Amino acid sequence: MTVPEIEASAIPADAYLLDVREQDEWLAGHAPEAVHIPMTQIQGRVEEVPGDRTIYVVCRVGGRSLQVAAWLNQLGRDAVNVGGGMQSWESAQRPMVSETGQEPFVA
Repeated sequence: MTVPEIEASAIPADAYLLDVREQDEWLAGHAPEAVHIPMTQIQGRVEEVPGDRTIYVVCRVGGRSLQVAAWLNQLGRDAVNVGGGMQSWESAQRPMVSETGQEPFVA
C-alpha cells in the first residue's frame, strides 16, 4: 500500500495533526495544535482519532508516522504521512511549543 505524503510546509492550518512520538520527544517540542498519541499506544487509542477527516501523522523524521499512517489507511481512515517529520516542521519554521518551559526543539 502506498501512503500519501505531504511536506510540513504544506499542511493546512486547520489540519488534524497526530504526533506519534514518545513522551520525552513531545515534551521537548511539538506543533501547538497537535494531538499526542504515541505509536506504542495507537492501537488501544484509535477510537480517539477522527474518522471523518484527513489525519496528518508526524514523528521525528517520518518512519514511525509512515507506519501509523499505513495502518490507519488499512482501517479505512484517510491518513497522510508528514515527510521528514518534526525535523521538516522545524526547518519550515512552523510554530512549536514545549511542555518544559524551555525553548522548543525536536528531540
